[in-house]
Amino acid sequence: AHQREFDGDVWIIPGERMKANREHRVPLSKQAQAIVSKRPIGDGWLFSADGRSRPLSSMALAMQLRRMDMGHVTLHGFRSSFRDWCAECTNYPREVCEHALAHQLPDKVEAAYMRSDLLNKRRALMAEWANFCYSAG
Repeated sequence: AHQREFDGDVWIIPGERMKANREHRVPLSKQAQAIVSKRPIGDGWLFSADGRSRPLSSMALAMQLRRMDMGHVTLHGFRSSFRDWCAECTNYPREVCEHALAHQLPDKVEAAYMRSDLLNKRRALMAEWANFCYSAG
């Protein structure tokens, strides 16, 4: 994440960095906002590679997991864990949960009419997810 991508409590990921080439807005929980506010952002990146002016690679987290003897944990597994939690522990509609993961609707006609990204509903969902994650420790 780059400092220019934050607008209040929303992280706006540009389309060129997204799989579907479409901008994705991420509502930040209070816990996420606290992390963002504490990070030194000298070069613009929230987390930079070795303090340089480039973002961490996708391998950085995977390598950290290996150093923690958690090499069996995959990056995609974090997304899967979130989706399982949504289904098993919340009553949010499927569309809200799928939007949180930036998944596109499989039905192209429905997608053409569904223009909202359900930001306010996802804001509540992400607050609950953060509370769940912080309570697990």
